Amino acid sequence: MTARFHNPVDTRFGCGSLRQLASLTENQKVALVIFPEARALGLLDRLNVLLGERLVHVVEDVQPNPDVAQLRDTYERFWREAGDCQTVIAVGGGSAIDTAKALIVGTASGSFDELLTLLATGQAFVPARAKALIAVPTTAGTGSEVTPWATLWDVANQKKYSLHLDCTWPKVAIVDPELMMTVPAGVTVSTGLDALSHALESIWNHNANPISDTYAVSAIEGILDCLPQLRLDPGNKELRSRMALAALKAGMAFSNTKTALAHSISYEMTLRYGLPHGIACSFTLPLVLGLAWGRDEARDRTLQGMFGPDLHKAQARLRAFLHSLDVKTEFGDYGLSPEQSRSILETAARGARGRNFIGSSAD
Repeated sequence: MTARFHNPVDTRFGCGSLRQLASLTENQKVALVIFPEARALGLLDRLNVLLGERLVHVVEDVQPNPDVAQLRDTYERFWREAGDCQTVIAVGGGSAIDTAKALIVGTASGSFDELLTLLATGQAFVPARAKALIAVPTTAGTGSEVTPWATLWDVANQKKYSLHLDCTWPKVAIVDPELMMTVPAGVTVSTGLDALSHALESIWNHNANPISDTYAVSAIEGILDCLPQLRLDPGNKELRSRMALAALKAGMAFSNTKTALAHSISYEMTLRYGLPHGIACSFTLPLVLGLAWGRDEARDRTLQGMFGPDLHKAQARLRAFLHSLDVKTEFGDYGLSPEQSRSILETAARGARGRNFIGSSAD
């Protein structure tokens, strides 16, 4: 098999790398998408100093799991007021970066509903106009800074849209662990488990190859070792840096493979049961590990290289790791009956991400 790996994002990693924003946006007009707490943390003021007069528009009312009902006004105001900017800078977790990815995809009319109509087809399209994106994560987990995907939610109509275009790859990612120092322990765990899921999902995946495996294995080993320590010592800069690097590697891995069954399960768990994304996509990892085991000789070698040759011990290790972080690992723990659990598994297996899983037939 010939392996191919491609990631077009210019990635800057390390403490203090945020300062590079000034040189990266020289002689440009820029808009900023940032999480609401950034003002109280002093981060918005810091960015104002870095960017100066080039900053022409700020969106700071980003909501978790961006919903189309809230995005509509934000999108249309952005194109009315900042349509002449060259670059959008997203600073925050996955929700801020996903929001920015939606904003940069311009419709001919400037109407958000026109974008939703295009997304509803499920087909790729060429936007009428687009902005460059610089992604600056403040959590270690989503990988959105080095991937093109954004998830948009329509809770009122129980729908999920996946945005993925050539222009939604960030032009630059700035991963500065200093920005993650104030992330609460609960968010640290949830986003870290999202990264663990990304890495594992990229292994039990029809699209996996030895190059993506290299990133994934290193990410998994780093997260299993680092995340429990970081939960107990969230102010430790070395641990924050290690976790940021592991999450970045996980993002690099699934930027080429996409996610698989555990993420497909997570969408309904978030949409119907309100489970936070990082928990929704990780609580089934021991179950999905069992479903993946024995399906593909090459995938087994990679998984057994980390977890050993005994499936039950491998599942027990992964389950114990999640339990140590106070994450429950059964559908019943979240109020689902066996019938509801089976229904979600069956639906998830048929979904686009579910079909990436080596336990399903590839299309």
